[in-house]
Formats: sequence, C-alpha cells, structure tokens
Amino acid sequence: MTPPPPTTTKTDILVVDDIPDNIRFLASMLKEQGFNVRPAINGQIALRAVQATAPDLILLDINMPNMDGYAVCRQLKADPQTAEIPIIFLSALNDAQDKVKAFEAGGADYISKPFFVEEVLARINHQLQLYTLQRQLADRNQQLQNTLGQLQRTQSQLIQSEKMTALSQLVGGLAHELNNPVTFIKGNIAYARDYFKDLIDLVSLYQQEYPEPTPTVKTAIADLDLEFLYDDLQQVMQSMGAGAERIGNIVTGLQDFSRADEKGYKLAQIQNGLVSTLKILEYRLQPEGEVPITVAQNTADLPALVCNPGQLNQVFFHLLTNSIEAIRAQLTTSPPNYQPQIQIVTQATAEQITLEVTDNGVGIEPQHQPHIFEPFFTAKPIGQGSGLGLAIAYQIVVEEHQGELRCTSQPGESTTFTVQLPRTLPLS
Repeated sequence: MTPPPPTTTKTDILVVDDIPDNIRFLASMLKEQGFNVRPAINGQIALRAVQATAPDLILLDINMPNMDGYAVCRQLKADPQTAEIPIIFLSALNDAQDKVKAFEAGGADYISKPFFVEEVLARINHQLQLYTLQRQLADRNQQLQNTLGQLQRTQSQLIQSEKMTALSQLVGGLAHELNNPVTFIKGNIAYARDYFKDLIDLVSLYQQEYPEPTPTVKTAIADLDLEFLYDDLQQVMQSMGAGAERIGNIVTGLQDFSRADEKGYKLAQIQNGLVSTLKILEYRLQPEGEVPITVAQNTADLPALVCNPGQLNQVFFHLLTNSIEAIRAQLTTSPPNYQPQIQIVTQATAEQITLEVTDNGVGIEPQHQPHIFEPFFTAKPIGQGSGLGLAIAYQIVVEEHQGELRCTSQPGESTTFTVQLPRTLPLS
C-alpha cells in the first residue's frame, strides 16, 4: 500500500506513551510525513502539554501507570477548551470490549499494536480531515449566526423607522386637525363666559324690576330651577375650559414624545421626554373600570444630556409599556391586597445618567431572561407581542447611545430595567 502524501502544513501531534521506543518510532514516522511531533511519557505530562499548547491531534496509549489513557481522554473531553481535539487510542489490546471503552471515553479512533505505517498515517489523516471540516463547519455556523443576528437587527431597525415615520405623520395630522378647533374653543370660552354673565345679570335685573312675575313666568322659573342653573353654568364653563386645556396638553405631549421635527443628537433634558411619555400612557395607567397603577418617582434633577430625544422617548415608552403589561398580567392572579406600582428612579454622576424602571408584575422566567433583548423574541401568547419593543430599546441605548441596558427579574415578584447613558456622547 502506498503511504498517503505528506501534509503541506506543520500539523502538531502529541504522542503519549510510557514506552520511549514507541514514541521514537511514531515520531520518526510522522516527522518524515511533515508533522510536528511532541512526546509525553505519561498522562500528567500529556495534560500539561495540552494546556500549554493545544495540539491538532493526540495519539494516546491506553495502558500507562498512575493515569491510564481512558482517564486522560475523559479529562480532556470534559474541558470545553480541549474537547474537540481528536484522540486516537493506541493499545496492544485488541479486544472488542477495549475498543468500546475507548470510544465511550471520547476517542475518535483506535489503532492496535504492533503499528502498521500505512494504517497509522491513514487514520491520522482521516481524523485531521474530519477535524478540519468540523472547524470549518463551526466557523460557517458562527458566520451564519452573525449574519442572522445582523439581519434581525436590520429588520427591527427598519420596522422601528417605519413606525416612527407613521407616528410622526399621525401626530402631524392630529396636531393640524386638533389645534385649530381646540384653539377656537379655548379662545371663545372666555367670550361665552362673559355673554352668559351678561345674560344672568340681565335676568337678575329683570327680577329686581319685576319682583312679581306672571304665573307663566313663575312656572318656567320653577321648571328651570334657575338658582341651580346659575351655579351649574359656572361649573360647565370651567369643565369646558379644562377639557380644552387637556386636549391641548395631549397634543403637546404627542409632539414632545415623537419629536418629529428633531433629528440627530443634541443637548436635551431627558426628563421632559419621560414626563410626556407618562402622559401618553396615562390612559393605560389609570384605565376606567380597572385597578389603577401607581407611579412612584424618585427623580433627581438631571443635567442636560447629549442624545437623540426622540429615540430615548421610544426607550421610555417600551420599558413602561412592558411594566404595565407585566402588572396587568399579575392582576389576574394577584391577592386582593395587591397594589400595582411602577417605580422610576433617576440619578446622575459626572460620567453618566442612570434610569431604573421597576414594576411588581409577573416577572420574567429565568430561561427567558437571556433572550429578552433579542429581536422577535417574546414569551407572550401568539398575537400579544411582536418581540420588538425591548430589542428596539436595547439598540437605541447600546448601539445608538453607547450606553447599557440591563434587566434583573424575580419571577412572580418584580422586574427592574436599568438604563445607563454616557454624558460624553459627541454631537453629530
């Protein structure tokens, strides 16, 4: 049989055998084929040699004093750093049971003594080719994983961009449609109040000049309950004014939230965005007919921060929405004395600004916690979550603002999201 052709690269092979003649024979044969050979005369030396420099392949004798080849192999396979190195067992034993034991220990192949050059080289080259292919496959898999992750991030960014564009258009349309009638109502309420006052004064003057009205007028006054009408009319006018003012505040909050007219990074007060986001979510925090959610704020006076305000408003929105949904889920199984609450804490140092959002909702299961910032991951039932909110928040904080976004959770008790933003992000 013709020996396999010499290898073109210096492949490193560790030969482990307690008999020096066996090592010399294998080393001489392998060096002729272009391999780099390192000897080890027992299991302990072999383990130290592998830890110092991992070989491409190991030829491992089974019968050695103190530590046999099976023990060496099991120890190498238990270490993730050395588990993938192919091991070919060497033994004078040729019993089928010994071969099974060798494979069970993690061996890739088995060569019986005495050695045949062609067989040794063929088995070595076969295992090296398999090892090379496995490494190439692992590299390709990693590349595919990286590409898939990038595609998912790009897709979520595109979806986020579309959502922001749609939101900006919606806010622009609402502002245009609502501002004019709201301004009209607010501007005319003062005139209406004055006109009603003039009419009331006229009726009062009429009562003074004609204290004894006709029976028909007396009946009309009784039916109208004129005294109540005087008092209630003032309340009606105040309610109308307050309603118009609230509509105006909602429009302003929407504009502050979306920041449709702002692009890029600038110096901004992020607590303004937090306030407007809470205002936008008030209908979910204080829904009619449902248990209200208390928002406890321990917010320091934050300095202005170089940031993209519109993007950070999206972060606040997604984190608060996540907390609201966690609390609403907890309400379905909570005891009667359960008090739903979201705590917001902010603080600032010379280097960074920190925001913490804590809820006492259902929490996040341990197996889900490592994945919550991955695009399209959701533990909610189908149709109740897209898996994009937290992924978008993570991208904005980590990738766009060079900050950190972390989550700690106790299932069934609480969840805390911590946002840390640097104060030194360069203006762009």
